[in-house]
Amino acid sequence: MSDKPYAAEAAQFGQAMNAINYSEVVKAAVRDYKREVLDKQGQGGKPGHQLVAMDELMEDEELQALHEERIARLKAEREKRNQQAQKGHGTYTEITEGDFLEIVTQTDQVVCHFFHREFERCKIMDKHLQALAHKYFNTRFIKLSAPDSPFFTVKLNIKTLPCIIAFKKGVATGRVTGFEGLGGRDDFPTAVLEERLLGLDIIELPERDRDEEDRTDGPGKSVRKSLHYQKTGSDEDSDFD
Repeated sequence: MSDKPYAAEAAQFGQAMNAINYSEVVKAAVRDYKREVLDKQGQGGKPGHQLVAMDELMEDEELQALHEERIARLKAEREKRNQQAQKGHGTYTEITEGDFLEIVTQTDQVVCHFFHREFERCKIMDKHLQALAHKYFNTRFIKLSAPDSPFFTVKLNIKTLPCIIAFKKGVATGRVTGFEGLGGRDDFPTAVLEERLLGLDIIELPERDRDEEDRTDGPGKSVRKSLHYQKTGSDEDSDFD
């Protein structure tokens, strides 16, 4: 098993701890600054308005409440991520037909890839979904062999592979059939599939990425620039009967 999911989890933990430590560092900096001002006064320096501001800041109840709220929110987020990790979030795993119904009905957001082991385009899709599973932790990424799951393959009207179906709390809300809308070539970048899943509202950009997009021309602009492909005769999806 790859250690990438654990590395990603460790990174998230480090970020949360850094945020908590940062709050403590700010408070320590206030205390150090206050001490520095007092030392200067003891050396004949004149008292300034900064000292008063620092005293008020240290005793500000609203600031303390915000700090405590931030800590509580980080702890709650950490607990949620722990629970999600135990359910397989952050990984891209193959499941059986017997596990399928339980997973999609008991998970808020699921991306399921119906695949065939001998289809090359399914292997290409696997590569991209593997990368996205690590990035979009709130969404569960799974794969299900279509030949080994005839009941759900028929019920979901899957006729072309690869086929990705988005589920929200057990309801199928959208799909990507074959490489439709992915640029028409086998070597499309992961960002193109990412854009399609964002359009299906089955993944959500991490907060830092949303902030970055607010400072640019809008979501997905760089992705859309990469969609100028010419389709070749060999770039065909596989019909599944």
